[in-house]
Amino acid sequence: MLPGWYGVGQAMQSADAGLLREMLDAWPFFRATVDNLEMVLSKSDMGIAARYLTLVKDQAMGEVLFGRIRAMWLATQESLLTVTGQTRLLEKHPVLDASIRLRLPYIEPLNLLQVELLKRHRAGETDPRVREGIQLSINAIATALRNSG
Repeated sequence: MLPGWYGVGQAMQSADAGLLREMLDAWPFFRATVDNLEMVLSKSDMGIAARYLTLVKDQAMGEVLFGRIRAMWLATQESLLTVTGQTRLLEKHPVLDASIRLRLPYIEPLNLLQVELLKRHRAGETDPRVREGIQLSINAIATALRNSG
């Protein structure tokens, strides 16, 4: 989901919030873009993303890079909420919010399984089921998110 939101918060913070609100009300394309951003952002889980840090060889560098990613996620969320006038993501879209919240508990175990399988693969495990499990977990997560994720 990172390409769907990374950098947007920084861009929105550098723009006039009032103008962005006017654009949100007047421009259907901008509204659709913001709605898509909100949906993608709401499907992103920094807690789960942090689990993938265990795969990084250089932990210090991984922490630095993930810190940037997390800071950008927070900036994007804050900017989006400011522009949309909401107190939480998908506040104005309760059906979509419920749909996503219903799926997330099933996605977390898939991510944890994927991390474990990737560790095994990188450690040199040659069992073909490990590679197949990685591929299946990628497909399962993307299907559950209803996006490529």
